[in-house]
This record gives sequence, C-alpha cells and structure tokens, in this order.
Amino acid sequence: MRDEVLIAGAGPTGLTLALWLTMQGVKVRIIDKAPGPGQTSRAMVVQARTLELYRQADMAEAVVAAGHPNPAINLWIEGKRQAHIDFAGVGQALTPYPYVLVYPQDQHEKMLEEQLARRGVMVERDTALISFEDKGDWVEAVIETTPGERSIAQALYLAGCDGARSVVRQKLNIAFPGGTYDRFYYVADVNLSGPVADGQIHVVLDHADFLALLSYGPSGEARLIGTLQEQPGVKPEDLTFADVAHRAMEGMQLSIDKVNWFSTYRAHHRVVDSFRKGRVFLAGDAAHIHSPAGGQGMNTGIGDAINLAWKLAAVLGGKAPDRLLDTYQSERRAFAVQLVATTDRVFTLATSPGNLARFVRTRIAPLVVPLAGRLEKLRERLFRVLSQTMLNYRQGPLSAGVSGSVQGGERLPWVHNPRQDNYASLNALGWQIHVYGRPGDALQHWCADNSVPLHVFGWDDTCANAGFVSDTACLLRPDTYIALVWPAAEIDALQQWLNEQALDITPWQTEKTGDDGG
Repeated sequence: MRDEVLIAGAGPTGLTLALWLTMQGVKVRIIDKAPGPGQTSRAMVVQARTLELYRQADMAEAVVAAGHPNPAINLWIEGKRQAHIDFAGVGQALTPYPYVLVYPQDQHEKMLEEQLARRGVMVERDTALISFEDKGDWVEAVIETTPGERSIAQALYLAGCDGARSVVRQKLNIAFPGGTYDRFYYVADVNLSGPVADGQIHVVLDHADFLALLSYGPSGEARLIGTLQEQPGVKPEDLTFADVAHRAMEGMQLSIDKVNWFSTYRAHHRVVDSFRKGRVFLAGDAAHIHSPAGGQGMNTGIGDAINLAWKLAAVLGGKAPDRLLDTYQSERRAFAVQLVATTDRVFTLATSPGNLARFVRTRIAPLVVPLAGRLEKLRERLFRVLSQTMLNYRQGPLSAGVSGSVQGGERLPWVHNPRQDNYASLNALGWQIHVYGRPGDALQHWCADNSVPLHVFGWDDTCANAGFVSDTACLLRPDTYIALVWPAAEIDALQQWLNEQALDITPWQTEKTGDDGG
C-alpha cells in the first residue's frame, strides 16, 4: 500500500511537515538516516511567526513555557554597550509573542517528534534514502535500514527535508547556486557571568569577526555564535574554545565559567533553482542555506513545511488542482532568495575587514544605532523582519484584493482588545472567513451552506489601527495567510476567486478544530 507522502529527513522541517500533514488526514512516512534525534543545537531561536503558526497544533504556549523569551538586542562597540533595542514595546501590538524565543533545537525536535507520535506516526530511524524515481503517478524509492538491507517504498509524493547535503536534491540534479563564506563559524554553549548574563541578545560590531551572544537560563546559560577569519593551514575542526575566548570576553566584558559544548563549521549562502520537480519537493536546508546571523534558517524551513502541507493535503483530498503545488515554489523560493540576499548583506557588512566597513561599524554605528533604537518605527520594522511577521505573498498567484492597508497575501494583522481577539480562531486548520464590521446576508448564507467558518469582529479602533476598513471580509488560507480581501456586503468577488483558483474550501472531515489558542 502506497503512502501519500514520504518524507526524507526528521529535523524541524521534516517533523513539522509530517505533523501538519497528519493533522490534515494525510498518510505519511518519515525516515531519517540518523540513529536518533539530534543531541546538539545549532538553531536556538524560534521567531514570533513560527509561534503563531504553532497555535494550530496547540503547542505554542508549551514551547514558550519551555523556552526563554528574549525581549531585546544590545549592540556593543569597542567594549561598550552602545545601544539597547527593546522589542517588547513595539511587538506587543503586533503579535501575541513580542520577543525572540530561545529554545534549543534538540529540545525543539523532541517536542515535535512527541507531537507526531501522539498522532500515531513514528520516525523511522537508521533508515536512509538511497535513490528514487518519479513514475509519473507516484514515486518509487529505495531505502536502506541496515547496511546492505534495502527495500522499495512507494508514495504519491516525496519531500526532501534532508538538509544541506540533501540526497533528494542531488538525485534531482537541481542546481544549488551560491557560495561559501571565507570565515569559520563557531558555536559554544557556556555558563557565564557579567553584565551580559541578563537574558537578552548581545552583538559585537567593531571587529571584522562577527560575535553574538544569546543569554538564557537562571545559571548564566548562553550561546555564543561567532566567526574567525580563515588562516592558512588551519582547519575548522582544529580550533578550540581557547582560540576564541579572549575575543568574546573582551568584546562584552563577560567571564566564562564553564564551556559545555563547542563546535566549528563553514557557512554557505545558496538557494536551489527549483523547489519542485514533478512529484518531488525540497524544503528547509535542502532548498536554501545562509548565514545563521538573525536566527532565520530553522524558522524558514518550518514555514516551508506548513506552506507545502496544506497544499499537498488539498490536492490529495481532491479539493485543488495539481497547479496549486506550483505555488509552493513561487511563494517560498521568492522569500528564500530575499532572505539569503538580506542575511548576506548584513553578514558582509558585519565582517568585512576593509577600512570603510570598519569605519561604519566603529564610527557611524555608535551615532546611528542608539538613535535607531529610540525610533519606534525603526524598532518595529526591525522586529517585523526578524520575527518573520513581515513575510508576505502579495505578488503570489493565490493573493488578491486590498482594503485599507490590508492586502491579499499578507499575514493576518492581529486585532485584540478585552472583547475580542481575531487570533483565537487560528488554532484551527482549514479555510475560514473573517469579517471586520458587518457581514452581508449573502456571505452569511454562503458560509452556512458551505460549512465554512465565519468569524465576525465588531468594528472598533483596534480594527482600524490594524489597517482594516469597516465591513471588510478576509478569506484565510489553512496556513492563516490572507488569500482574498473584499467588501463583506458582496459575495461575487469570493465566488470569482474560487472559480479562478478551482478550489473547494469546504472543510476536510479530518480537519482539526478548537476553541483556544494554546
């Protein structure tokens, strides 16, 4: 019997894809060549947009409780703290999660795997994908469970979530253009003391070697992330913490009490030419890799998974044509290209050894950055970029309509006050319609006839402040992005859009619903 989706790779991207597909009634099989979950944590940051999406699996609050909310970034130049950028003040009006959450990847993966197991799906460990062939109507894969012991697996679709050295990508022969940074990256988990043991993020700007610290935990637990310039004859694996300790302690006036883990590696900036080829898809590091500065990589992979999951579920459920799957490429690759370009520019400025770049870091930045930290609009924009709440699909083929400053393709703006919270309905999978103001009779009848959830929010200043115009309707996709915006008194725009997209948005029988956002 064929599985509907075979997933290669059980990191955060693969686990999220398996979980969201399972919640939508799709039969999945997930394999990983490693003998067990990861024991170390390169990725440490969960952004606000990821937490918003995690409400659909009723796990956002559990992740927050297990992690450390980090509300601010501090910038250090020549041994002095020059700027403090507080996110809480600007983020509280934008999202239920106005911070950067520190949550180690090994704990994160364990949580995702437990969620999947509760729904009856187990990760098959020590199981490697060797090869595969797209047969046109299904994919046939060769998998290996022990050396020399191979079997055939069949699935309607294959998802390559198998990391930067993806076997799936290599077998597809899809180009992975980009480059490799000329610096070594290092990560260290430490216990420390000093002014930076304050539960916040700290970044040193003055030297050509990048250095950041994520402080968390009651005993001075922290993650150091930095770079070292490449030196002739020195391999990354030959470096020890002693080679970087002085730089870290000097840059932020800290004292290292204990080193729990230290590792080095090279970083790359690459995006595949195509996220889809026939019945095979790429997601996460298999599709895009970039500088770890900014804590975007894992969150982007999770976003890939949730975007792909609802589209696969719709096509497999007979509710959408195959062309819907092409929008995974157009939406997620565009974001990946933009992200890689942005992180590359920031990383290049932060690490360039040239005199001009150093002048900007040591002379211009001390003047500009403190001012920027006091300007609410700049702080808000920085938070939106880091948190991925700015991510949108406005130019995508599924997006249409505009009302006020709200457009199709955008993340739903958060409207909340003591009487109502428009995110309370976002713990459900499936399509839904929001109205801000008064719904027309035709829309109410249509929603009732088609069993599409309709949520009506009374018009007030919080709706206007979020960018809505009174009596606006929004059609929300299963990943909670806005597909269509139109006047709530009308029904024609909705019917026309559904006809153009050839979509059936009536609920799946297996669809998850709920009443709270936890």
